[in-house]
Amino acid sequence: MSDAPTDMSDAPTDPPPSAPADAPPSAPTDAPAGPPREASLDVIQRELTAFARRARAAAARVHPEIPLVSYTLLSHIEDRRGCRATDLAAHYLLDKSTVSRQLAGLEKLGLVERRPAPEDHRVQVLHPTEAGLAVLATAQANRRAAYQERLKDWSGEDLDRFAGYLLRYNAAGPDGLPDPD
Repeated sequence: MSDAPTDMSDAPTDPPPSAPADAPPSAPTDAPAGPPREASLDVIQRELTAFARRARAAAARVHPEIPLVSYTLLSHIEDRRGCRATDLAAHYLLDKSTVSRQLAGLEKLGLVERRPAPEDHRVQVLHPTEAGLAVLATAQANRRAAYQERLKDWSGEDLDRFAGYLLRYNAAGPDGLPDPD
């Protein structure tokens, strides 16, 4: 009689050959066939798209009247302790008319206000209002809780690696990425 387990659900599963050696057994394995680099790029593209969809949905739950782009602009304004609309357009590589529409919505909701720049009163600097700061604080608390829940089983080393990869990816800038439209 064999000592092998009869219930295979208890048997350890090895990562598939196409997965990294340290990948968890539950890592997706439905990457298209082809050269490993191409397959990895396909997985990255698909997973970043899923991530973006979740981010849009999460933004809608925080404040249903604020699209993700508007929320991102509001967050940037707060991070910079105020900035001009042209700064936002340049930073996010957006058309000035797009930024203008998003800011109009934020102003209508009372989340952003314009103040004259101290060094040149002809220049208008955007600042979050108290209501805007409250929306950002709520969103940040909700996001942090969601990330903590989603990543609760990850080791500190995995989190450090993931954070490092995200920093490296975003530091490369927008070159070579498809247009968001």
